[in-house]
Amino acid sequence: MQYETLVTGAPLTRHSRVAFLCCRSGAREHELVSQIGVARELARLIGGRFDRYVDATRSGGEVPLGYVVPSDTVVGLEVARRWGIESPDDLFGGVVPFPFVATKVIGHPLLDEDAPCPAGWHGRFAARVADVVLPGYAAFSMRDLHRAARALLADGRVRVKLASGVGGLGQMVIADERQLDDRLAALDAAEVARCGAVVEPDLRQPRTWSIGQLRVGPLCASYFGTQRTIRDRHGAEVYGGSSITMVRGPFAALEPFAAADASLRRAIGCARLWHEAAFESFPGMFASRCNYDVVQGLDAHGVERIGVLEQSWRVGGASPAELAALHALRNDPAREIARAETVEVHGADPELPERAFVHFRGVDERIGPITKYARLCDDADA
Repeated sequence: MQYETLVTGAPLTRHSRVAFLCCRSGAREHELVSQIGVARELARLIGGRFDRYVDATRSGGEVPLGYVVPSDTVVGLEVARRWGIESPDDLFGGVVPFPFVATKVIGHPLLDEDAPCPAGWHGRFAARVADVVLPGYAAFSMRDLHRAARALLADGRVRVKLASGVGGLGQMVIADERQLDDRLAALDAAEVARCGAVVEPDLRQPRTWSIGQLRVGPLCASYFGTQRTIRDRHGAEVYGGSSITMVRGPFAALEPFAAADASLRRAIGCARLWHEAAFESFPGMFASRCNYDVVQGLDAHGVERIGVLEQSWRVGGASPAELAALHALRNDPAREIARAETVEVHGADPELPERAFVHFRGVDERIGPITKYARLCDDADA
């Protein structure tokens, strides 16, 4: 995966070396290969070189790494400092004080004030974002998960999502109380207690917006886009890629491009409120890569709902498209907008479009053949 750098200019950061930091054991090969490709492209973007791969789960100790691309949100401010990560200028991703802050559970309240919850939990953030999320609850016990699901089932089908799930995995839909016990019995109670789970209404005709903001040195850009889902070989609905429109500047720079689309304006507004509330509610956290999934759809009564599903302060599925667009803005200082997409295709030997940069093609032992590619789009493609 390479996007030709036509303009070099001054280095974007103080770092000349870029390292990939694997933070999670058991990562799939296709995930790691894609993420390492993003790290290599970031090295070219900032005018440095890709230096090393570090497995944090096996490392004997932390050492400064230069500019870091972690595979997951870094948990612990002191841990980040030991890797040499002290500010957003030192990484592509984010740092949070507690594990749950990096997951989707932060967006909803507990069922009761005295319900089980992890260290550091407080309900201030959920209270601040109550108007920009779907109705729902966070639960850290099977008992509370049952109670929360049963309470929401009174208004229609619910979706239960494990906090540890990514890319659409770790989710289930429950249609009625007859399914409740059987579906929840399939979950690992220890995992629910450790990481938590979310219960929300299951929307019909859902559309998921991706709203993001990136900072790489002095280069700041924001984007909006949409996600697509596909079926894997087991029939499960999974992430299939993102199409994004990126502009220079912070979230406010997106407003002129969303003026004619009321739904998009609402999605951007939801993401901005969530973003601001998070960084004010959890002191010490910081991030250079921020992505927010905002869903829009109909509830069981046909009422339109819109809300932030979760955040991503780490390299993600849309990151190859983000890098394609960032390279375009970096290459042409006069350019204000760039469109790009990342696509994931399940199955062998898919037909690829022109200018597709493949960042993974292989066979995963669980999901089978998969190809991932990104490309910079012409205006005619948008």
